[in-house]
Amino acid sequence: MKWTALLNGAIEENYRVTDALMAMVGDADLGWKPATGTNWMTTGQLLMHLTSACGACCQGFVTGNWGIPEGGKPGDGPDLPEGESMLPPAEALPTVGTVAEARELLAKDKQLALAMVAQAGEDALEHTKMAAPWDPNRPCALGDHLLGMVMHLQGHKAQLFYYLKLMGRDVNTMHLWGM
Repeated sequence: MKWTALLNGAIEENYRVTDALMAMVGDADLGWKPATGTNWMTTGQLLMHLTSACGACCQGFVTGNWGIPEGGKPGDGPDLPEGESMLPPAEALPTVGTVAEARELLAKDKQLALAMVAQAGEDALEHTKMAAPWDPNRPCALGDHLLGMVMHLQGHKAQLFYYLKLMGRDVNTMHLWGM
């Protein structure tokens, strides 16, 4: 199988299932988050994160445009002690205003992901080696990075599935895999 076929199929499937799970969320649920533990995103923040978990990152890999100011790098800011995350706390993450907004943004991110696969092309997906900005010492093929971004979406799709379960929604494994 070629990279473009693999990636396009994975993108189509994961966005389809993610959208179906988003459709099970109501606007009244956007402020919900698990009651135990710490640093949870609200449902609205999770939906917002889903809308840029794949396509926007694919764009960064394919075009080099990560939306980082010139001369900057991911995680710019104060030096952190070893073992502390460069990620902001969940409370600082953006949220969506409505489920409809999230679904629209998700559809746009899907189109961006598909466009980036097409723009990269089969040869670059296979032969262009690069490192992610957050892991500069581990270069791999562009196709591997784009597949990793699909897996990023898939992981957060599973998070949404479990949020729905914890909210008491009638979901099962068939919903998680879109069957």
